[in-house]
Amino acid sequence: MSGLFILFFNNLFPILLIAGIGFILAKWLGINPRPLSQVVFYVFSPALVFRLIMSSQLSNQDILSTLGFTLILFFVIGALTWIIGRILHFDRLTLAAVLITAMFMNAGNYGLPLTSFAFGEQALAFASIFFVINAVLTNTVGIVIASSGSTSVLSAIKGLVKFPAIYALSLGIIFLQFDLRLPTGLDRSLTLLSNAAIPCMLVLLGMQLVNIRLEGHVKPLILTSSMRLLIAPAIAYGLTMLFGMSEPVQQAVVLEAGMPVAVLTTILATEFDAKPTYVTTAVLVTTLLSPLTLTPLLALLGA
Repeated sequence: MSGLFILFFNNLFPILLIAGIGFILAKWLGINPRPLSQVVFYVFSPALVFRLIMSSQLSNQDILSTLGFTLILFFVIGALTWIIGRILHFDRLTLAAVLITAMFMNAGNYGLPLTSFAFGEQALAFASIFFVINAVLTNTVGIVIASSGSTSVLSAIKGLVKFPAIYALSLGIIFLQFDLRLPTGLDRSLTLLSNAAIPCMLVLLGMQLVNIRLEGHVKPLILTSSMRLLIAPAIAYGLTMLFGMSEPVQQAVVLEAGMPVAVLTTILATEFDAKPTYVTTAVLVTTLLSPLTLTPLLALLGA
């Protein structure tokens, strides 16, 4: 028990503490999280992704295997959730809400900082690839699911041009492939920006939780919570063993797979009227429960 407490205190407690500061800022000072969200989205996050990929030792096989693994994981989670939802006779809107909450995790604000604290920069580089793929899928597949067919796939794909981390990932891979280096002044600027990403993500996570309310349906909530916090990391762990993935990759992708529901899903649910009250409840519940599942998961992964 003391070992698990040390894991929690050293890795999860800093995240909860900084997120708590963000919560207090938004709750009692009334600070709007949107400006910080935009800065993280357009500046800090892309800088972090680019620096991690550019300075990593990732091979082409590492990048492609992480990409393939992540896509397979999302397909398996989505298919399993859909089957269980159909067995439980969820209506169309409820099933759409459960799918987006079960499939899309908080890989950025929560997953990247925790991976960094627990496993260091090598695992963080793989986690950043997972994060970008998760964001792409959220903004394409997630939109299609949440809209229940009212938005075309083409429209969703067009929205990707607004996602700067995709360009950062692509540019980082180019620099990595050709062993390119930035001039010292630009490199130091990039380092400063990327260093700001994780603390700002954690403050933003707390600020975003202020407007979430604890309401929802029992059966869908049990399915979402179980899939997001227990089943998804178990599937991810099994897939890494099946494909013989190295330890840093396994640590990154399994930990990311066990993250709570992405806060972005509340925006999708509100925009397309896909049970927004339920979705916000799922975000809050899985975030509050996550320390109970992530602490033993860290122990399993060798933190």
